[in-house]
Amino acid sequence: MSENILRIELQDKIAILTLNRPERLNALSPDLRQQLEQACQDIRHNDDIWAVVLTGEGRGFCSGVDLRAAAAATDDIGSRQERLDMYGWTGRQAMAVYRTLDKPIVAAVNGVAAGAGMSLALACDLRVGSPLTRFKTVFLERSLSPDSGMSFFLPRIVGYSRACDLIYTSRFVEAEEAHRIGLLDRLVPAENLLDEALAVARQIASWPPVAMQTARRVLQQSMEAGLEAQLRHESYGLILARRAPHDVEESRASFTERRAPSFTGR
Repeated sequence: MSENILRIELQDKIAILTLNRPERLNALSPDLRQQLEQACQDIRHNDDIWAVVLTGEGRGFCSGVDLRAAAAATDDIGSRQERLDMYGWTGRQAMAVYRTLDKPIVAAVNGVAAGAGMSLALACDLRVGSPLTRFKTVFLERSLSPDSGMSFFLPRIVGYSRACDLIYTSRFVEAEEAHRIGLLDRLVPAENLLDEALAVARQIASWPPVAMQTARRVLQQSMEAGLEAQLRHESYGLILARRAPHDVEESRASFTERRAPSFTGR
């Protein structure tokens, strides 16, 4: 397995994951996908990490699947159907990991996000970009159908017809349009990109972690549930959030005493 293709840094309660294949615009090789999935699994079980920032090294966020590396990995697979099944399983596995991470993820989209790289950004909870940020669906240009969760996330973020526009035309979406249509939540100067993403992550990490994780679950469920089911999930979420009695009491005490709260997750 390749080393140093995913950098992991810890700042207080935040994990910074940096895709580190700048010579390939951080394209997702099988090794990089595996390391990213493992990092997410590790973070999920690390109670000292309350938020995640995901970014790319160099001038790109992620240019999508590294087709050359993927082709080499499937050279010994026989039929076309077997190859299709492998690609599909890989995309499903990756998106399932991000969905079950239980820690909010802020994407610092530092350059182009294309194909599965765009899907990766869309799977994050929030996206911060700069004038250098560009999105491109790219799948049809490669004689592929959207995968890695794009067909799920993109219509929910920008609306059905706009998602059709971006997928069917495969055009570049520049930063200002991306901000206007909701692909980016914040648009800042390039030199401030990581600082802004970290500021958002610090705000997230300042709240009670059990309540935050529960809020993330409830919001994700809302993308798939009807009203009645969602109301039940909200009720379950409230019960779960209150299973951290120290933080519940601390939220009340800090408000009454007019001081900054100190949450612990307990």
